[in-house]
Amino acid sequence: MVEAILIDLFSLPANLQNNIQGLLHNTLETIEKCSSIHGPCVYVMCCQRQGSERKGEQEFLLPALRGFQSLKRRLEVVCAQTTAAALYTIKQRLDEKDLSIIKVILPTLRKDLMKVYIDHLFTAVYQFDFEDLHMVSDCENLQISELQHEGQTLPSQDVALIQSEIQMYLESLPSLKGELTILRSSLIPDDIFLHGFTTRTGGISYIPTLSSCNLFSSSKRRDPQAVVKENLRRLANAAGFNPEAFHRVKIDHANAVCVMGKTEPDNYDGIVTNQKGVTLAAPGADCIPVLFADPVRKACGAAHSGWRGTLLGVSMATVNAMVSEYGCNMKDILVVLGPSVGPCCYKLPHESAKEFQRIDPKCVRLFDSASPYIDIRRATRILLERGGILPKNIQDDSTTDQNQNITFCTACHPEKFYSHFRDGPNFGTQIGFISIKD
Repeated sequence: MVEAILIDLFSLPANLQNNIQGLLHNTLETIEKCSSIHGPCVYVMCCQRQGSERKGEQEFLLPALRGFQSLKRRLEVVCAQTTAAALYTIKQRLDEKDLSIIKVILPTLRKDLMKVYIDHLFTAVYQFDFEDLHMVSDCENLQISELQHEGQTLPSQDVALIQSEIQMYLESLPSLKGELTILRSSLIPDDIFLHGFTTRTGGISYIPTLSSCNLFSSSKRRDPQAVVKENLRRLANAAGFNPEAFHRVKIDHANAVCVMGKTEPDNYDGIVTNQKGVTLAAPGADCIPVLFADPVRKACGAAHSGWRGTLLGVSMATVNAMVSEYGCNMKDILVVLGPSVGPCCYKLPHESAKEFQRIDPKCVRLFDSASPYIDIRRATRILLERGGILPKNIQDDSTTDQNQNITFCTACHPEKFYSHFRDGPNFGTQIGFISIKD
């Protein structure tokens, strides 16, 4: 069932305005006739030209919009200077109402362009069907969500122009929820390494559970890659690294490690390098982003350690890769555990809890319950120490009194951090990042 209808009148030639006004009226008449009072929301997208003597389409189209009483409360005209701005505004309206199934009614020649915009500004959460503006004349066509038109692939230069337009628009948006904040560890020497852990503030993501500096996009969430890329650009500017030399682990919740410069695995939760200027990153939204630094051999690494990765030893696998690839001495490697869900909040089924109790009974609280509380940080520290990392070289602020707190509980601090455990499936993600300074 269609939840929203987008009527694209953005690029109308001036000589067709009279025809378009009548066409819009007929289209809205069809929508009103075929929709109940709880029918789809309707958005009319048009261009607002700056410094032009020609009347804006919004004012021109007002006569066509009058008289549709049942549509009045769910019809909105969105005017902007670019398609990117108009479509992103409509996306915000859709997200406010949690709408995902959208019919786009548009001139045939706009279909291929619109598909590129949609590919960059939306994710697979949304379903789009396209219909020729000239075909909408009765209820039957309104229900048929197809366009009998095989569009040609746009030239690459046109796609590049659209990408540039989207990027420029997103760069112009104000930061939300305060300044961009980076947490840094005093354990990692800042004369050799650039590093930090992000919080949720200072980006442009607006959906409440993703707001505002979300740094991960997936097909199951509503934040598109273009928005995440802009958040990353702002982080890179604030932190001082090159976003074009940024490498994030490809999460598999296991223990594979990627060595920069060698064949990249399909999936991996650890990554290491000794190349200067290359920034490594591990995401976390309850799982632990773990950073590794060897100031003697000048090598570094990052790992994503959820409960499965912790049990599989992803942190020690990352350490071992640094030792084998770069000749690091175990006693020189520094490890910092980033913001992650604490034992105060995190529960697992009893069967999974058994594995943590085998590591150390103190990793589990209320073991006899159906869902015991789990301390994945303690388990990580124990496995690192057993592997040869010195206890003094492991920073976990949840166990020590540090002046600069890094290891907050993500679930306990909604104003600072994202949390899958707290926020559900449409959650945002922060990261830990590290690089060797040039």
